[in-house]
Amino acid sequence: MDVLLQFITSNLAPIMFASLVIFLLSGFPVAFSLAANGIFFAVVGIQLGLFEPALMQALPNRIFGIMSNDTLLAIPFFTFMGLILERSGMAEDLLDTIGQLFGPIRGGIAYAVIFVGALLAATTGVVAASVISMGLISLPLMLRYGYDKKIASGVIAASGTLAQIIPHSLVLIVMADQLGRSVGDMYKAAFIPGLLLTAMYAGYILSMSIFKPKSLPALPMEARNLREANGDSGATSVLVLVLATTLAGFALAAYFRMRYPQMASDSLGILSGSVAVIGAFVLALINNKLKLGLLSRMAEKVVFVMIPPLALIFLVLGTIFIGVATPTEGGGMGAMGAIILAMMKGRLSPDLMKQAMESTTRLSCFVIFILIGSTVFSLVFRGINGDVWVEHLLSSLPGGVIGFLILVNILFFVLAFFLDFFELAFILVPLVAPVAEKLGIDLIWFGVLLGVNMQTSFMHPPFGFALFYLRSVAPKAVKTSDIYWGAVPFVLIQIIMVGLIIAFPNLVSVEKKTDMKEQIELRLDAPESKPAASGKTSAPASGEPELKFSTDQDKPENKGASKHDGKEPELKFSSDSDGKSKEPELKFSSDSAASKPVEKEPELKFSSDAK
Repeated sequence: MDVLLQFITSNLAPIMFASLVIFLLSGFPVAFSLAANGIFFAVVGIQLGLFEPALMQALPNRIFGIMSNDTLLAIPFFTFMGLILERSGMAEDLLDTIGQLFGPIRGGIAYAVIFVGALLAATTGVVAASVISMGLISLPLMLRYGYDKKIASGVIAASGTLAQIIPHSLVLIVMADQLGRSVGDMYKAAFIPGLLLTAMYAGYILSMSIFKPKSLPALPMEARNLREANGDSGATSVLVLVLATTLAGFALAAYFRMRYPQMASDSLGILSGSVAVIGAFVLALINNKLKLGLLSRMAEKVVFVMIPPLALIFLVLGTIFIGVATPTEGGGMGAMGAIILAMMKGRLSPDLMKQAMESTTRLSCFVIFILIGSTVFSLVFRGINGDVWVEHLLSSLPGGVIGFLILVNILFFVLAFFLDFFELAFILVPLVAPVAEKLGIDLIWFGVLLGVNMQTSFMHPPFGFALFYLRSVAPKAVKTSDIYWGAVPFVLIQIIMVGLIIAFPNLVSVEKKTDMKEQIELRLDAPESKPAASGKTSAPASGEPELKFSTDQDKPENKGASKHDGKEPELKFSSDSDGKSKEPELKFSSDSAASKPVEKEPELKFSSDAK
């Protein structure tokens, strides 16, 4: 018995983690598994003397902090926005129009699915909505015209999961919250990987259309209904309009750069692009009303269908990127914009609003309950030094940073077979993030890497949620095995994308920012006051009381670590010898830029010259 107790005492943290895995694999609800596991091991830890009961007093404050978290408020806004857009028929219009545009080439409908999937990811951000919409609309069409079942089902499921990495992704919001980083910075960093992943999907379709042309036929002539009177497709007009809009955007960017040289590059690009796109929309509107014949039917249809969602993307992501709005405020504007778009289409109804609000409430409660459960688990796990165990386990791996990244990604990939991205983000990310930061890995880059990895949780058989969504709407002619095998190439592409981010870190654009977690020392120097001849207390003989904020470089043992000359920012309160007070002075002085200080706990020192 003593040997057993000694074993449990020495290995309580790994036993707690292993029991959580067993709980989750048993099918018990995740939120309650986390909370029950945490409370049970808190009792065990108290009995063994490994856990301080006073730590549980922090739990109410943590739960209240979750409920008052402004960052998480963006989740219901973006979810509501996506559901309104999905039910307003935007996906149907996009798929029909883009399908007609790409129809004449081999794999045209597949390209349309990928393109629309990326556009829906940037507007709705909901995987289920994207997969179900494209499965209902495109899959029967692709099967009717002779597409291979595996390729058709795979491209629909994969394109729907782009909502997990292309902003405004819910995964990135949760990741930013768990890593303690800005959602806007996470969105900027994920933009290029999301577009590159979309291009890789299109590249796979291109290769299949070359090597297996019969599996991806072009749209037959009788199915192309957006043609001119002379039989022309009108694609040339679309190409000319795109080129003209692009040139106008560059011209406007050059003009704004000359007129406002201090404007940031993000603001410049978004402003010039917005003006150019609005100009194209106005031109198409005038052409349609006045029957000028400047644009083909195809070009008009493309403009009227694509500009509204693009405008919504600019409204939400543009304001976040240039810093005008926070993600929560951007989500609120997006929700309002989605309602306006649905109203303009004549599809806004009380039933639509009710369904969207019910689904939003359900998902928000799901997220909050999991977060509360993970808070209970993490509080107890850290209380029994579980974080120290994880840190020692991962930081001692062979291969250094690369070894750590490979192991963590394998762990996330394997657990994604059984857990969805919310559970992975709330359970595992808080455990591995401190180790990543200690190894010098930028947490924004790390979050995007894990976001791409967790995208596979929707795709790989047998428990990928995107596969289940597609199975629920797929015709009976499509077997479950077709859906599973169709997903495999796209899972491999996602794994390749993870490898590319590790091999080429600059794919994730991370801005260098000052680390705010620096050592701060608070010193109050109170010189001895000597009695004056009049019996009153005179001014300090050695100067004024000083409130100093200094970093570790000021200490003698750290003088060699940087070129800092020891001059600290000073907040001085001084008085003349006659007792008249002066205005407080806040002085920041430094002869050179200090390097990043060594992180230590803040120190509060009270010192005096009096002996």
